Amino acid sequence: MMRLANENGVVIFTKSSCCLCYAVNILFQELGVKPLVHGIDHDPEGREMEKALLRLGCNAPVPAVFIGGKLIGSTNEIMSHRLLALQEILILTSQKNSHKN
Repeated sequence: MMRLANENGVVIFTKSSCCLCYAVNILFQELGVKPLVHGIDHDPEGREMEKALLRLGCNAPVPAVFIGGKLIGSTNEIMSHRLLALQEILILTSQKNSHKN
């Protein structure tokens, strides 16, 4: 799980039955970001991932959003961020990732 988060700019851990996961994914796409969406209900280690996300501090295990390898949070945290704040985080992450290449 952390490998995925660290190797990709934006990662959303989801479940296929979660409508809030879909909404968070659409939010990022509307910002021009194509996140890596990882369905934990289709992963053999999904239950362990769910437990790990809760241990990391997610109020709900999905959606769990990581930006630049850092846990940002679940739906409440994402929706409470102002659009500008999210854009600033994404710009910084993009700059960080461009220096890796």
